[in-house]
Amino acid sequence: MSHDTQTGRREPFRAVLGFTFKHWARQPGQVAWVAGVTIAATLAELFTPVYAGRLVDAVSGTAGSGGTEAALGALGAMMVLAAIMVVGRHFAFTGITTMTLRTMSDVSQEAFARLQRFSTDWHANNFAGSTVRKITRGMWALDLLSDTVLIALLPSLVILLGMTAVLAWHWPAMGLVVALGALAYIGLTLALSLRFVAPAARLGNAWDTRLGGALADAITCNPVVKAYGGEAREDLRLATVVSKWSLRTQRAWLRGTWSGTGQNVVLLVLRAAVIGLVIWLWANGQASPGDVAFVLTAYAVVHGYLRDVGQHVHNLQRSVNDMEELVWMHDLPYGVPDRKSAVDMSVTAGEIAFEDVTFHYGGHHDPLYRDFSLTIRGGEKVGLVGRSGSGKTTFVKLVQRLYDVTAGRIAIDGQDIADVTQASLRQQIAIVQQEPVLFHRSLAENIAYGRPGASLAQVEQAAKLANAHEFIMRLPKGYATLVGERGIKLSGGERQRVALARAFLADAPILILDEATSSLDSESEALIQQAIERLMEGRTTIVIAHRLSTVRAMDRILVFDRGRVIEEGPHEALLTRQDGAYRALFEKQVSELAKGLAA
Repeated sequence: MSHDTQTGRREPFRAVLGFTFKHWARQPGQVAWVAGVTIAATLAELFTPVYAGRLVDAVSGTAGSGGTEAALGALGAMMVLAAIMVVGRHFAFTGITTMTLRTMSDVSQEAFARLQRFSTDWHANNFAGSTVRKITRGMWALDLLSDTVLIALLPSLVILLGMTAVLAWHWPAMGLVVALGALAYIGLTLALSLRFVAPAARLGNAWDTRLGGALADAITCNPVVKAYGGEAREDLRLATVVSKWSLRTQRAWLRGTWSGTGQNVVLLVLRAAVIGLVIWLWANGQASPGDVAFVLTAYAVVHGYLRDVGQHVHNLQRSVNDMEELVWMHDLPYGVPDRKSAVDMSVTAGEIAFEDVTFHYGGHHDPLYRDFSLTIRGGEKVGLVGRSGSGKTTFVKLVQRLYDVTAGRIAIDGQDIADVTQASLRQQIAIVQQEPVLFHRSLAENIAYGRPGASLAQVEQAAKLANAHEFIMRLPKGYATLVGERGIKLSGGERQRVALARAFLADAPILILDEATSSLDSESEALIQQAIERLMEGRTTIVIAHRLSTVRAMDRILVFDRGRVIEEGPHEALLTRQDGAYRALFEKQVSELAKGLAA
């Protein structure tokens, strides 16, 4: 397999064309129909110059007696051929419209499906705006590529081969001139497109992707921009990206212009050779006026197709460049794939066991966890505390299998989570994050996300349990209210209660809370704390605590430090340890709170 030596990816043309043909193979009948009617229309155009020559001979009197009948016969044949061209092209375009739309739909849905299943690391390292740009640019490039190959290049190939054969049958020298000229033109076009224009176009596309990412980043973070009066800074930042994109794109476009000029020079030389040769043939009595008309008409057709071949090859090159990143994304591994033998998980008690787990993040030399073992009993409420980077968040990410362990295993009710489907695993876990993420959809849709198909009555009951029903009913459209991108129309406390309602409705046996009451006003905190206490009842609960007051009522508190549990026990027991890490953390927070109140 050929590879791009700079990127390590497959050679772009081979990769993109292989990707496209694989999708065409899903509808072979439609592809065959489009190709068939295109070839039929092209063959009709191929024979038109023959009858044009006969028409000239008929009207010039060189066709002998019955010139009028011969002229009318030639005209009739030309009209029939023209009708075949019109009908054939109509069916070709209607057919390729259906075929291309289906292919574009398949590609976009498959790309989206893959993106949803890429690892957490992949999403953390890629701009959402850049990713969207890659997909949409690749979709429309697929449309251009399909048109170029089936509607443009295929008939061009038929015309060039067919017309060269017809001319060579009459005059071998003429066929040779046209064949050599066409080969020179096509060879130059391919060389310029692949070696001269394509590298510049690829770099231009890379900066186009960066431009999309920069736009999305600034727009998504617009509240921060406004809060710090950063509009001018963002304008300057984008101007820098736009400047580099403009320079790279200008270079690609200028190379395309120079390429086109070189192609036109070859066409000019070929035209002079063909016209000069047919004049010589006529002057030596080897060609009639009709033959001259036939050659000129035939060359006009060949010239048009050759000229268009240059544009078609440029379009092919551009569509390959535009699809390259989409195809590359399609080749990427998921990162955390389901095993082929994976089954659906069933959880009853909700016991979580880490068994000799070793784990390290990619790119890190030392593991965060080494031979780590811990069991959380079914229905137990456990708090995770410790400094930043101690392993608390990684612990819950491993439980959700957002990452695979390096060694050992994690089991829920005795089932290795690597042996079950990720979807079924996460359906058994409800999570309320510190910064809850909401879709730009209605409140009812956001709450019901954890339980598709839930009735409005069930949604409302979950909202009541989460102390969210009252504020929702005060909104103009109630549960039909759109919340804005990432829930920006709601306050922090309101977003948190919607996330809690989602967890209530999911009714999962395992609950993960990531400090769901931090940075809220006292009224919102009280309402959310009441809802959390109701939500924890009867569930295995893991609470990541940044403020230690939130874990005082836990059955057990685990104190993490550099991937190890250095202390564990209930709140009161841990406070009795004179030099304990938990006691030190607790006293520090109490002291900081007292200073804040005094100030």
